[in-house]
Amino acid sequence: MARDAMALLGVVEGRELGSEVAQGAALVATVIGQDLDEDAEGVFRIARRVAKDRVISTVDSQARHGHKTAARGFDGYKGHVGIDPDSEIITATTVTPGNAGDAGAATDLMTDLAEDPLTGAHPVASAEPVAPAGLGQSGTEQADDEPGDNERGKVFGDCAYGSGEFQSLLEEQGIDSGCKTQPPAPRPGGLFTEDRFDIDLDRDTVTCPGGVSAPIRRGGDGAGTASFGAACAGCPLREGCTSAAVGRTVTVSAFEAELARARARQADPAWQADYTATRPKVERKIGHLMRRKHGGRRARMRGLSKVTADFALLAAAVNLARLGVLGLAPG
Repeated sequence: MARDAMALLGVVEGRELGSEVAQGAALVATVIGQDLDEDAEGVFRIARRVAKDRVISTVDSQARHGHKTAARGFDGYKGHVGIDPDSEIITATTVTPGNAGDAGAATDLMTDLAEDPLTGAHPVASAEPVAPAGLGQSGTEQADDEPGDNERGKVFGDCAYGSGEFQSLLEEQGIDSGCKTQPPAPRPGGLFTEDRFDIDLDRDTVTCPGGVSAPIRRGGDGAGTASFGAACAGCPLREGCTSAAVGRTVTVSAFEAELARARARQADPAWQADYTATRPKVERKIGHLMRRKHGGRRARMRGLSKVTADFALLAAAVNLARLGVLGLAPG
């Protein structure tokens, strides 16, 4: 089959093709290139790797592998929803391939949170993700508390929205963050986590628990590393810090300042109470989208544009049911 595909591509190479034939040829080339390797003798073998943004279906080339958890995956798309947590009305929807990050879609769901150019006021809001087989789902909640001119919007979300990049985006847009940021990941063997190190962004240095400082060497993207190297050799804390022969290295994000502010905020009991009171509402709304036979557990269409339209139609139907529960009817 691989030889036949290569021969076919050889036939069409350099020819002017119609759009459908060109798309078919591109798909064949993609599948062959991502899943097969050819050795020096011209023998094709299954590639011992996973291609980035791998095409998983020849009948729906925009579908992708997605993961709800590390052990639970799905194939297809993620649906993302914006929700008003007071009325539980869905205010916005969008759909992305299954391998897309949740935070990247959040910006499409919070366009109504941008500062009003006339009054400078912001609405109030929140954010969160979900995912099923065939159609993954994710959501943002929005609450209208009739904010005054000086009140800021607010977005809530779990750790999927707690990246430094998204926290930075919220700060730039003047929106308060209710998004949870994960603490530094635990180290194998119970070694010191990165929150045991003092990161001084003014001096661009990192100081270890032993009191040794190392400069942060940054790359072109703004992220950097601080290496302690030989200082670890005679350190009495070495056994609890690192097992690497070259000593401990600490990675510093390009958004380290935003992450530090986010972690400080979420330590506040008032922030935690606000988060706990708001976040479950989006989970309940996602349950409404999933629970019926015509719900969002599986995509009913093929292709991103059709799935997006169908998901918006589902959200409209759920909104209609919610309006009935609220007792609202045409005047």
